[in-house]
Amino acid sequence: MPFAFHIDIIDLVFKGILIGIIASAPMGPVGILCIQRTLNKGRWYGFVTGIGAAVSDFFYALVTGMGMSFVMDMVNNSRYQFLLQILGSLLLLAFGIYSYRSNPTKNMHISGNQKGSLVHNGVTAFFVTFSNPLIIFLFMALFAQFSFVVPHHPLEMCVGFLSIPFGALVWWYGLTWLIDKIRGIFDNSGILLINRIIGSVVILFSVIVLFGTIFNLYKLPHY
Repeated sequence: MPFAFHIDIIDLVFKGILIGIIASAPMGPVGILCIQRTLNKGRWYGFVTGIGAAVSDFFYALVTGMGMSFVMDMVNNSRYQFLLQILGSLLLLAFGIYSYRSNPTKNMHISGNQKGSLVHNGVTAFFVTFSNPLIIFLFMALFAQFSFVVPHHPLEMCVGFLSIPFGALVWWYGLTWLIDKIRGIFDNSGILLINRIIGSVVILFSVIVLFGTIFNLYKLPHY
């Protein structure tokens, strides 16, 4: 079965990259900090801010994955997995609506012009992200929806988990590149626009996968 093994790896890698991007995209405190540092200090200072956030997200993803692995190991019934996917879709939908309606520019911390070292910028971003353990609930929703946790497959799961920070870094690299290119016209309204676009995409994605999951109900075996 070598072919199926490679398909599983590719599937987990793809899911891990998507999870990393979705978890990083909303304009929370670290997202705004990344944009401000890109504008005030330069693109690479913004990117290392994203790296710090990605490391923190990776830690919380591991914690969430270990907890869900224990649950999934106990619950192998396909109907329970279906209910978990439905719950994940609904949580993701709620998160998308919240992201769309929120205004991340309120009470935001203004990044100074003093550059500091790249390491300092990365470490401070890590602690900003680490101080918000609620990200665990987002990871729970994403893991449930993507059926990402596969107990008793340590190699595949290691590759999948490593794909999460890679997806996050893809997002932060792309975001800092874009902000650097449009720095002359970017302001707080741009942050709000990005957040609403991200919220809309998450809402659309969650609705699509929700209906897809419900449709797959008819494919479940009957006992």
